[in-house]
Amino acid sequence: MDIPKQHQTKKATTPMAKKYRISFPFRPWGIRIRFQPLMGILLTVLIMATIYLTGKNTVQTSDDRVSIDTNSSDSPQECDFFSGKWVFDNVSYPLYSGKQCSYMSDQVACERYGRPDLKYQNWRWQPHQCDLPRFNATALLEMLRNKRLVYVGDSLNRGQWVSMVCLVESAVPPSQKSVDWVGDGSLISFRAFEYNASIDFYWEPLLVESNSDHPFNHRLPDRIIRIQAIEKHAKSWTNADVLVFNSYLWWRRPTLKVLWGSFDNSDGVYKEVEMLRSFEMALKTWSDWMEFHVDRNRTQLFFQSMSPTHLWNYEWTSGGEGNCYNETEPITTEGHWGGGSDVNMLRLVEAAIKNLENRGVTVQLLNITQMSEYRKEAHPTIYKKHWETFTEEQLSNPVSYADCIHWCLPGVPDAWNEILYALLLRSSPSSPPLSSSSSSPLSSSSSSSNSSS
Repeated sequence: MDIPKQHQTKKATTPMAKKYRISFPFRPWGIRIRFQPLMGILLTVLIMATIYLTGKNTVQTSDDRVSIDTNSSDSPQECDFFSGKWVFDNVSYPLYSGKQCSYMSDQVACERYGRPDLKYQNWRWQPHQCDLPRFNATALLEMLRNKRLVYVGDSLNRGQWVSMVCLVESAVPPSQKSVDWVGDGSLISFRAFEYNASIDFYWEPLLVESNSDHPFNHRLPDRIIRIQAIEKHAKSWTNADVLVFNSYLWWRRPTLKVLWGSFDNSDGVYKEVEMLRSFEMALKTWSDWMEFHVDRNRTQLFFQSMSPTHLWNYEWTSGGEGNCYNETEPITTEGHWGGGSDVNMLRLVEAAIKNLENRGVTVQLLNITQMSEYRKEAHPTIYKKHWETFTEEQLSNPVSYADCIHWCLPGVPDAWNEILYALLLRSSPSSPPLSSSSSSPLSSSSSSSNSSS
């Protein structure tokens, strides 16, 4: 499927190089032959230097400007970071210790909860046309100095927030950092005091207001959304400097109950609406808010595509009847696309982004779906904290309660954040150019933490 490029640079044009006639005075004396080879060498050097100065850098004598073509297909500035492959790298990866990250979530702490195979931590995402820049926690915090990065969405975005906090927290002394739960817990904020920077997560699984807005008590039989209401959520993130949205899994049912009106008003109108149509309406509400309330000159906007699930192993194993449980290797078939990813929903997101672009608001698509489709072995399965109680029958059949939706950390969300870091570097005027080096391990600090489902 065609994904619109977010960064295109018009290729520089190079006018034809001027021709220069180079002549040397004729010397009639006899020693001319002795110096002829040396003169030939000098002539060659001068010609090459002239071609270089008048061609490659294209000196335009009319206004003394230098035009250099940097729009090569393998330039990191133009590279499609989302097209690539996973490379096993147990030297540079993982980027941090899951056991030592101070703020690791029990929902994704697979090693802590006894997962025996840890190869899932050693895969590095390698774009086809270039390398991702080396992740540098201090550089990211400098970019966020006096700023606020907010992940807005569901538990997949919360996992990405945990990943980013684990990536950077080792660069901050213990006395200079904290994590705070604000209000009812919908907002979680990591603070790096020295930088006056915050990396936050805000629980908003359906973009607009819903009966699933409580960060802990949201497992309800009927899912109801207030299709035209976003203000209650938006006041918590509108003033951010970097916003990363996601919304996908909570829409995955044939229909949703849509409310026009208030939850507190008995006069509200409810109607069952087909999923794609209700998602489209929610995206319109979100888009309208972004156009009129977000400072487009200040805030960088990202929308993350759907995080794939691996619920049916017949998609990669002929005759399989299980899911991601006991999987230990990625899928190697290039272009693999599972039934857990809805292309039609992605097209609606693309259309919303395009519509906002036409209205002067730039939103970059973090198209992580294809790269994550390959990672069937990187889910927690049974190696996590479970808040529900399982029957003996379920416990005897781990496939029945394996989590094939979220991702172990360290793991796949780290690669999402590496790409986000690369895109922030790309747009930062004070940062160095993107290099072609891969990431290296980061040291980490002490353990412990806790998270909700």
